[in-house]
Amino acid sequence: MAAIIGAGGDRMRRGRLGGGAVEITELSFGAAAIGNLFSAVEPEEAAATVDAAWDAGIRYFDTAPHYGLGLSERRLGEALRHRPRDAYTLSTKVGRVLDPLPPGESAASDGLSEGFAVRATHRRRWDFSAAGVRRGIEDSLGRLGLDRIDIVYLHDPDDHAEPAFREAYPELERLRAEGVVGAIGAGMNQTAMLTRFVRDTDVDVVLCAGRFTLLDQSALTDLLPAAAARGRSVVAGGVFNSGLLADPRPGATYDYATAPAGLLDRALRLRDVTEAHGVPLRAAALHYPLTHPAVAGVLVGTRSPDEVRDAAVQLGREIPDALWDDLRDQGLLPGNAASPTTLPRGAEAGLPVVREP
Repeated sequence: MAAIIGAGGDRMRRGRLGGGAVEITELSFGAAAIGNLFSAVEPEEAAATVDAAWDAGIRYFDTAPHYGLGLSERRLGEALRHRPRDAYTLSTKVGRVLDPLPPGESAASDGLSEGFAVRATHRRRWDFSAAGVRRGIEDSLGRLGLDRIDIVYLHDPDDHAEPAFREAYPELERLRAEGVVGAIGAGMNQTAMLTRFVRDTDVDVVLCAGRFTLLDQSALTDLLPAAAARGRSVVAGGVFNSGLLADPRPGATYDYATAPAGLLDRALRLRDVTEAHGVPLRAAALHYPLTHPAVAGVLVGTRSPDEVRDAAVQLGREIPDALWDDLRDQGLLPGNAASPTTLPRGAEAGLPVVREP
């Protein structure tokens, strides 16, 4: 089900995950950056960034213990604590637990090596056991300072398939049945295992990072058809492929490494086409995943109020159908890529439109 909420003069679609009761807005807030991803974000800036997301109408916020060794969860919880709890949706992840470092162990031994500019007071440890899932949720609730978590994802179980499917996933099912969490799923940077979750389990949603973008449509091969067939939802993350689709230039990053020349050239060609239609590349990158009916929303990591506001503005742009046609005609999108003209969303699909109280 989809609806439209109002925040100030803005309107933003939201939809229910997998046909269940948990709703997300079409644009969601990825909180890795306010956990000091790559570089420090001042506490005041982090709080202002969450406030800007709220003011833009965003009501879905995603975090994880991994992000800044819990810093992201602490900052996000503090920024949301005074908001009406039923007015927003919060997700976090399990699969990594945070163990305090032994006395005397170097405090610089972990954080930066994992990509976050934080003082390493804890060590990340993989744990996809049932007990690890329970502990992870309890620890996250303590850091967030909130009464519940709405969505829980298994976080990057790539090398832990056996315990993830045998222990962690069944435990998430039990927690959902108990009403501890509202929706369950998995979040990864690949499609094969996410497709297995969609086909072989009763997940509500999967978070797919970087695999359904203007530069990578691999999710069209397996994940998205499977999700559509089973009525499961997909949240598309990494829609800028870590930077290249936001600002294609020499030195730009693709999946957190310097973009190869061939990909940079492709991104520049994409930009030429979108700008010929009066559309910034980053706007097309935000809209493209939403052209598939299985995609419930796009998740964007932002580290400043200006970045949040820009994402909301770009998502609010009208994208002419001819833009997608031109990208297909020039071989920049696959010929079977979805077109907004054939994929109804929200009210256009005959779903009710309501206002948030």
